[in-house]
Amino acid sequence: MAGKARKTVRVGTFTGGIVGPSIPMIGPVADGGRILADTAPGCWGPMITPSFHGGHEVTTPVAVEGARVGDAIAIHIRRVRVTSLVTSSGTMIAVEGRYVGDPFVARVCPVCGTESPPTKVVGVGAEAIHCAVCGAEVSPFHFANGYTIVLDGAKKVGVTVAPEVAKRLAEEAAKLMALPKKSEQNPVVALCPADIAGVVTRMRPFLGNIGTTPSIDMPDSHNAGDFGQFLVGAPHKYGISKEQLEHRTDGHLDIDSVRAGAVLICPVKVDGGGVYMGDAHAMQGDGEIAGHTTDVSARVSVEVHVLKGLKIGGPILLPPAEDLPYLARPHKAGEKAAAKALAARFGQKTLEEAAPIQMVGSGANLNEAADNGVARLADLLGMSKDEVLNRVTLTGAVEIGRLPGVVTVTMLAPMKTLEKLGLAPLVKAQYGL
Repeated sequence: MAGKARKTVRVGTFTGGIVGPSIPMIGPVADGGRILADTAPGCWGPMITPSFHGGHEVTTPVAVEGARVGDAIAIHIRRVRVTSLVTSSGTMIAVEGRYVGDPFVARVCPVCGTESPPTKVVGVGAEAIHCAVCGAEVSPFHFANGYTIVLDGAKKVGVTVAPEVAKRLAEEAAKLMALPKKSEQNPVVALCPADIAGVVTRMRPFLGNIGTTPSIDMPDSHNAGDFGQFLVGAPHKYGISKEQLEHRTDGHLDIDSVRAGAVLICPVKVDGGGVYMGDAHAMQGDGEIAGHTTDVSARVSVEVHVLKGLKIGGPILLPPAEDLPYLARPHKAGEKAAAKALAARFGQKTLEEAAPIQMVGSGANLNEAADNGVARLADLLGMSKDEVLNRVTLTGAVEIGRLPGVVTVTMLAPMKTLEKLGLAPLVKAQYGL
């Protein structure tokens, strides 16, 4: 990273599955500038590419002018435009003998023993991924139940296809998936899974992995409190201690409201911040219950702003207003008038002015993730955990981002507190307050 900050930085290169201080940043982009990215699909493509050291293929990190450790970066998501016409996904089976400790991170050829072997795609079908060294079929994952889905030109709906259609599409897998020029993943459509045909679903694209660089190197798919558990004591070079998991930035979110119109506020744990993104999904139900969803290539535009001195434990999300839990939506004029009348009737002289705030929490399971989100909110807002628990119950919700352990903890926070933190202008602008 060198040179004068630019108003716009374009990125179309990738890290090979690792995020952290060892990955050189490009840029810097100016504070208030834009990052334009061509993102590659996450999950299944990288999962069947054994040379990768993580389960995603995220963009090279971009430094943000003036961002220093202890600050935060507000990432305004302006656009997520799907470019893939086809993708494949489904539930997985890890193939024994083809990895050491973690099939997402430390892969090995079961025949020649090559670690992180280079591969080639030979034909189509479930056994199309072969070791480039010895020729053995080498994918560390197979589908338990999979599907191939086509996406319409208007980017509104998707339809899963039958085996004969999936096989035909597999012949042009990389082209139909619109894999970026610099992407090195094997195209999952080449495997042509088709266990479910004729299902119609809606598209609502979002980014499954977006955030800032953690302060230690880790697989991009494991930069979260749930997947990160698999690194604790792991027998490969990315193994860490439980304490080192605190270096994460929770970039791997899989929260479906991290979409165009959202603002994601991320901690800065290395100078420059190192904003990266990837793992766009065409659609996903809350919880990503299958473990994987419709990973697609996308063209993404975000705007970044440095928030000096805002030290946060994890990401804060300001989703589009319609994505807020019912109780956390800003009160309308009629509701405020009714509350004022009710307070006067019972002699309550003051009413709190409040606005929505949503904290991401992650952990080994949903309970730990919720506890993590509550603790982060309490620390940020200077409240006891018990007060946060009450406020979330009265004015918000805990919602599942991903199983086994990513949630959002939402509540209406006192505006005076948000003003002290410097968050009030962002929140007011986001929700028209």
